[in-house]
Amino acid sequence: MRKRWLSVAALAAAGSMALASCGGGGGGGGGGAEVEFNQGLTEVVNPSEEPGGTLRFAMSSDIESTDPGNTYYGYNWNFTRFYARTVMAYTSEPGTASTQLQPDLAAAPPEVSEDGLTWTVELQQGLRYENGEEIVAEDIKYAIARSNYGEARLPNGPTYFAQLLADSEDYEGPYAEGAEDDPLAGFDGIETPDDYTLVFHLNEPFSDFPYLMMIPQTAPVPAEEDTGEQYQANVVSSGPYMFEDSYQPGEQFNMIRNPEWDPTTDPVRSALPDRIEFTPNIDQNDIDQQLMNGDVDIDLGGTGLGPAQKGTALNDERQRPFLDNGETGALRYVAVNTVVEPLDNVACRRAVQYAANHDALQRAWGGETGGAIPTQIIPPAIPGHDPSINPYPAGEDNTGDLEAAQAQLEECGQPDGFEMGLGVRSDRPADVATAEALQESLARVGIETEIMGYPADTYTNTQAGSPDFVHENNMGLMVYGWIPDWPTGYGFMSSIVDGDAIVPAGNSNLPELDDPEINALFDEVATVTDPEEQAAIYTQIDQLVMDSAAILPVVFERSVLYRPERLTNVYFHSGYAMYDYMSIGIDPDAQE
Repeated sequence: MRKRWLSVAALAAAGSMALASCGGGGGGGGGGAEVEFNQGLTEVVNPSEEPGGTLRFAMSSDIESTDPGNTYYGYNWNFTRFYARTVMAYTSEPGTASTQLQPDLAAAPPEVSEDGLTWTVELQQGLRYENGEEIVAEDIKYAIARSNYGEARLPNGPTYFAQLLADSEDYEGPYAEGAEDDPLAGFDGIETPDDYTLVFHLNEPFSDFPYLMMIPQTAPVPAEEDTGEQYQANVVSSGPYMFEDSYQPGEQFNMIRNPEWDPTTDPVRSALPDRIEFTPNIDQNDIDQQLMNGDVDIDLGGTGLGPAQKGTALNDERQRPFLDNGETGALRYVAVNTVVEPLDNVACRRAVQYAANHDALQRAWGGETGGAIPTQIIPPAIPGHDPSINPYPAGEDNTGDLEAAQAQLEECGQPDGFEMGLGVRSDRPADVATAEALQESLARVGIETEIMGYPADTYTNTQAGSPDFVHENNMGLMVYGWIPDWPTGYGFMSSIVDGDAIVPAGNSNLPELDDPEINALFDEVATVTDPEEQAAIYTQIDQLVMDSAAILPVVFERSVLYRPERLTNVYFHSGYAMYDYMSIGIDPDAQE
């Protein structure tokens, strides 16, 4: 017997929000509507159903990957939806309502067996790729296989399916030697009894499983079109847009309408623009200026204005109505590696915690408009957040406790301090400013750091995300950030602190924290369905992580997002912690 899984978000029991465009003072909006500061946090700004125009994206680095199965950045999960449909999806609502789930490729929400081990999904029939071929269940099974299994798997994405699916422990993936004739042989964790049914078999109950069905790894990939790492050059679209030409890393690309997409089957994507353009590797300050000048529509990275423009725009009465300054649900932090010497000693890690000048770190992120100073890792919107967790008091002025830091250095046998590499995404000004503030903080107790900068599109795979690279280069400290994969404590923390999540490439557990007690609590909470019991376990995990000193919290982020006047249907999507790219259109008066 199956139970219908209902899409009630674990984040909040939020009802649908009104999509009105009430406005007050401030600058003019699309269609002549007035707009207000922070209006996009709770409602749709400049609502319109008018199609047409070109939506222009830019970013300070290259896109992580156009391959839906090889990405883990939140902005990329948001963006891939232009051309990649998934089994389930977040709802298209402003505010916290956007963290609820709805069917996308699925015809209805999944059904779960009484023992919690089997999840069944029926797909819509008649959906097609850009080439006219029908989308079938085996294409989704293949997509999950290629991104989760084998040494040659695409490294950037998470590995939840490989951890959870039963009867697939010995499966080496579709790229393994000898797998050419039958790439899914031995992959028994997913059954496809017909072209429109997926049956997932789990090795243990996992109450958050429906959220896995909305990640891009469930976007279908026809096996005959797959070219492994090169698939990103010619992704076959299942969404409303397709690539105009082959994608080449580091170069601009454009997308045009996919004539095979049927809007009547798609509750997620309004697909208003006629064309999507993306330009990579633009200096952040230039992007910010182009946004305000009307030359760019959206900063794809979704983290908001850089430090140079943030405060200026907030204090400019002409620009302020076009800004949204809300909590993103993200934690900005410094990973403190538990393997690189002498940080393998917890006392040395605690010295880093005590020596940190949190006031300077917050100012590096833009002050209070950039985020609140945290003393734990779970953000306020996630159940389990407990503000009383504070094992490393930084004093009334939040500048650190240097005496406590020195005592910890004595305890770990480094009384004069030590030298350490400090990794950072060099094309993100706030990250660089954070690294510089930490460098100055730690130098006060003799911890000397070398700032090591890398491009954002390779940082999480080739440098910080490669444990071998981290060890070989003595890069024991790494500036990083995280938004929830989905809005529960598991969806927020498991990839960054669960020992089972450590992988040789595309690693997100940058501290390489592998604590048996923490790992066991993740195993336990995965089977718990009571929200209050779940939250209590997440709080316990948070306390243990902070006790380990493996993560130095910087801010619970608040971004300053800019929505140009010519855009319609703009609102903040809590699921992605940025604007909902699928809703946005171009005001008819601004179309070329």
